[in-house]
Amino acid sequence: MGSFSIWHWLIVLVVVLLLFGRGKIPELMGDMAKGIKNFRKGMSDDDAHTEETKTVEHQADEPVRTTTAKKTSKS
Repeated sequence: MGSFSIWHWLIVLVVVLLLFGRGKIPELMGDMAKGIKNFRKGMSDDDAHTEETKTVEHQADEPVRTTTAKKTSKS
């Protein structure tokens, strides 16, 4: 009773195939793969946005250097 035999696994496989059909399982796996790809893309986009924000904040923290024109007086 501690472990499943090969017959238990075969019965489970038959029930799953009857419920979902042969064509539905690959379709579900394809949808799952697309979801994982979109999740990873979203995470990398978020990381890129974070790095971009840090760069902008770093540039905003730098002091603004201005040059002043020397006034020349006519004597």
